[in-house]
Amino acid sequence: MAQPGPVLAAQGSEAPGRSAPTRRGTELAMLAFAAGLVTGALMLVEANQQQTLTIRLVWYGLAYLALFGIAHAAVRKWAPFADPLILPCVALLNGIGLVMLYRIDLAEAAAALQSDSEFENTVSKQILWTTVALVLFLVVLHLVKDHRTLTRYGYTFGLVGLFLLALPAVLPGVIAPTINGAKIWLRFGPVSIQPGEFAKILLLIFFAAFLVSKRDLFMAAGRRVLGIDLPRARDLGPILFCWAVSVMVLVAEKDLGTSLLFFGTVLVMLYVATERGIWVGVGLTLFAAGCLVAYQIFAHVQLRVANWLDPFADYSSGGYQIAQALFGLGTGGVGGTGLGAGRPDMVPLANSDFITAAIGEELGFIGLSALLLVYMMLAMRGMRSAVAVRDTFGKLLGGGLSFALIMQVFVVVGGVTKLIPMTGITAPFLSAGGSSLLANYVLVALLLRISDAARRPQTGAKPKPAQQVPIADAGTVMVERPS
Repeated sequence: MAQPGPVLAAQGSEAPGRSAPTRRGTELAMLAFAAGLVTGALMLVEANQQQTLTIRLVWYGLAYLALFGIAHAAVRKWAPFADPLILPCVALLNGIGLVMLYRIDLAEAAAALQSDSEFENTVSKQILWTTVALVLFLVVLHLVKDHRTLTRYGYTFGLVGLFLLALPAVLPGVIAPTINGAKIWLRFGPVSIQPGEFAKILLLIFFAAFLVSKRDLFMAAGRRVLGIDLPRARDLGPILFCWAVSVMVLVAEKDLGTSLLFFGTVLVMLYVATERGIWVGVGLTLFAAGCLVAYQIFAHVQLRVANWLDPFADYSSGGYQIAQALFGLGTGGVGGTGLGAGRPDMVPLANSDFITAAIGEELGFIGLSALLLVYMMLAMRGMRSAVAVRDTFGKLLGGGLSFALIMQVFVVVGGVTKLIPMTGITAPFLSAGGSSLLANYVLVALLLRISDAARRPQTGAKPKPAQQVPIADAGTVMVERPS
């Protein structure tokens, strides 16, 4: 049923053809390019806001480059064969996010001055969180020397992930307040965290390990109906469990975004592991049924759907946010108003959930599309590493992490542009928020570790007998479709 995959194994051995100095130079050059773009964007904001252009802007750019230069040195030391484009893409996204937060802060500071109200500086907190996230990134990259060791703790990660995912739902409102209709935060004094961001990564590790060990379970076919091999009833347990967790998140925490992200990523990993589209069909049917039930029960879900269908019907209340975002995107048009020359502060939560609307207004369709292409490049490089890595666990984990990233972008941009109902999750590396930033840098560290394993040249050691090889060390396999 399974044969060695020479094609995929060959891909894993091609990449190391480039020398380590070449990869090091490419990554450093791209980081310098990203730092130059961020510094130029900051200058445009200052100029259009009639601020004084001083030499301090250059120092800001150099400090930004130095911060990611440290990360670059660590990556080249601990993961020398990793893809040299992943870190620069992250640095550019993070930098553009900081520029937009600074621009929104200027607008909100001016409004606070006119109304004689207090103003909260967001960009300074985000810079602090970026520094902490990079430290966590280095810690994960240093501690996880081989991604296959994560399989030893797969079930532990799964239990911890479920605990973190359910924690806001069971704690009282003093610790887990309801914010903007969703109960997904934990508040400890001035510090707030979103445990679901970390649960996402832990659960992906668990499902990757689980699918590797139980893949034959999902390959078995049951009855054939209308030319489709349906799964056996006794094999539906894992996907029903995922469905139940997603519905629990949707019902208890009213968080459609996390529920959709979690369940969608698991379905994609299941499809990658088995190449059976029926699992995707079953999963989407179950998720749609759960959404319909939630729509009938919860007024919050009904309001989100109503605002999606026609935000102008309730413009002064529930539809105001999405309507203002659409006005901003329309004002930006193709070329944008220019950095610092728009009015992104007129959109509520422009620094978090709706930051892509602010970017679309000031950079236009061209700028927003370019930013989405950077996301696509980041996800594609991660998926390419997943294809090239030699162990099945790495393939599933790398593919799941890459898809989770791009799925989150789709959910965010789709909600802002009224393609899908607004879900209330943040754009990776762009939006204000420490939890999202920390979790996504951990995700990138794992992708770099998988990329390093995929591009590292083979040592030529003789493999162990098949019956003695652990699951995480198993060779690449090609799975045949069911007959």
